[in-house]
Amino acid sequence: MNAAADASGHDELASLRRSIDNIDAALIHLLAERFKCTQAVGRLKAATHLPPSDPEREKTQIARLRALAEEAHLDPAFAEKWFNFVVAEVIHHHEQIATTGTISTADSE
Repeated sequence: MNAAADASGHDELASLRRSIDNIDAALIHLLAERFKCTQAVGRLKAATHLPPSDPEREKTQIARLRALAEEAHLDPAFAEKWFNFVVAEVIHHHEQIATTGTISTADSE
């Protein structure tokens, strides 16, 4: 490989990595917003004595997200794994809110 092609490859790699870094930052901010909403749901559930989880809602959401993933050419199984991971944390937050009135971030580190 010649020096010019090598430099071009490094420049393209750096550009792609900057894009990935920007996307990662956006995802973190979106997740933060999502958790603000789900924490509000947790407070509402606690105040109205609703259970922390809603299996029927989760089932509907999984089907919806799998379909969205397929449309976006993303592995639907990956989308479902991601959703299940997030929902587990949301339920944990809802349980904490119901029992203590707040969310401890120390145990999620």
